[in-house]
Amino acid sequence: MKDITYNVRVYAIEIRKNAAGKVTSYRVAWQTTTKAWKRSFKNAAQADTFRGSLLTAARSGEAFSTLTGEPISWGRTDRPEMSWYDFACKFADMKWKNAAAKYRQDIARALTAATPAMYATTRGKPDDRALRSAMHRWGFNTKQRQQAPEEAAATLRWLADNTQPISVLTDDASLVRNLLDSATSLLDGTRAAPSTVRKHRMLLSNALDYAVELKLLPANPIKTLKWKPPVNTYEVDRRSVVNHTQAKALLAAVAAQKPSGERLVAFFALMYYVALRPEEAINLRRDNITLPPLHKNTETDQMEESADAWGELHLLKAAPYAGRDWTDTGQAREERALKHRAAGHSRTVPIPPPLVRILRDHLAEFSEGLQGRLFYGVKADDLPFITYRRAWRAARRKALTEKEFASPLAARPYDLRHACVSTWLNAGVPAPQVAEWAGHSVDVLLRIYARCIAGQDQVAKRRILSALNG
Repeated sequence: MKDITYNVRVYAIEIRKNAAGKVTSYRVAWQTTTKAWKRSFKNAAQADTFRGSLLTAARSGEAFSTLTGEPISWGRTDRPEMSWYDFACKFADMKWKNAAAKYRQDIARALTAATPAMYATTRGKPDDRALRSAMHRWGFNTKQRQQAPEEAAATLRWLADNTQPISVLTDDASLVRNLLDSATSLLDGTRAAPSTVRKHRMLLSNALDYAVELKLLPANPIKTLKWKPPVNTYEVDRRSVVNHTQAKALLAAVAAQKPSGERLVAFFALMYYVALRPEEAINLRRDNITLPPLHKNTETDQMEESADAWGELHLLKAAPYAGRDWTDTGQAREERALKHRAAGHSRTVPIPPPLVRILRDHLAEFSEGLQGRLFYGVKADDLPFITYRRAWRAARRKALTEKEFASPLAARPYDLRHACVSTWLNAGVPAPQVAEWAGHSVDVLLRIYARCIAGQDQVAKRRILSALNG
């Protein structure tokens, strides 16, 4: 019969203690053929009873399940069994169809980080980095799994054979906590960034909800843990926000680069003057832009730009970068609805005169690229992520002082968006209007940019002083 063994060995109870020497749990460990199993208990009597039951079953010649590690006679007739790795693949497959490409990557990262807590044994275990690479790139990628090269496929076979069944999470609170700790940690064991911790905890909980739906678990064990999420301020670092003089110097430094510089000026300018996200700027087309009409100079008989004429930008979709392995089309970018907006909902942003001139020059100089996009590479239909990141780094090195270059000042192109929103708020534009232009809710806007609104503390102090003197 498949998935059973009579080769069982039960070990002595291990007493687990914390750093202060206080007993935290009693662990029973045993082995079936080549798979190691463990179960933790709050008190010694429970552990001793469980260990005695294992020994009785083994000595009486009962068959043990290689999927659960338990005697066949203990099998739960009301629930199917599935190894953690098989379940994780099933969860990734269930989510794949309706998930955005970047969200598919997030799911794969969370499952990859969590899986080491579910190893049944370390015997024959491949290198940790090889395991993570195989899981993230192939195992938890529905599109790529069947195309895994032999080395990665062998690593995935080890996972399929050597991860515990998901049912073990039912009665082992310490294992559930280990699973959560693993999901929210980096490869070196240190805790991940607060945003990653929150995201991975949510995704792991979603996965275990799915296990309940499949009747693999009676309830989601994550929800019973006392767990405090890390503090995340979400605030923009004021040191990253450039002023207008610095922004113009950076755009000039971009323009001076060869061969890509001139075609990237408008790309970065859209982030600085109208707060576009990079994926929104990359997806921009001529039809999204409404420029003011030129007027005729009666003295020179030439068509000229009005110095104070505004245009308008109409955004409908964005194209975030995800990588070819994660999109349905095989393109590096996936066209999606605007962030925080339903499909078909647009966003309109006014174009200030300086950007009107930059866009008019760009449209006159460069033809449209693939699918009518304004921005593309010198040798590619798409604007490569690495191209504009390199251009920005070179511009920072040229335009900023050595001290500024080493600081967070405009460290990422995205910081130009922060500078734009900060400029709008400091100019006195009402928060609801800024939120609409930037594609935020008012609550999120004020939480993120609270430290970037200059002068508010002085206004508050004057009002308090006035009240005290009154």
